[in-house]
Amino acid sequence: MTQPEKRFSAGAIVATVWQNEGKSKDGQVVGYKTVSLQRRYKDKDGNWKSAGSFRISDLPRASLVMQKAFEYLVLKEKEGNGSTVTEEEIVM
Repeated sequence: MTQPEKRFSAGAIVATVWQNEGKSKDGQVVGYKTVSLQRRYKDKDGNWKSAGSFRISDLPRASLVMQKAFEYLVLKEKEGNGSTVTEEEIVM
């Protein structure tokens, strides 16, 4: 089951690290991580929505949260830690 592991947010821009499971060629269950990037906004009725498109002014924040996600994954790989608790880090 795919579940969020860590979120990095800067304003309305959010990068989420996901823990995934799949099967290798030999049928073994393997874990792997992916990262999604989205812009959160409220629609005209006040409901929260997500978009995968970004304005030019969103790009510096998108770059920042993706860099933080990359750092998290690299450091976590070196530490060999496995956590099942979703955390959010506000970076800006």
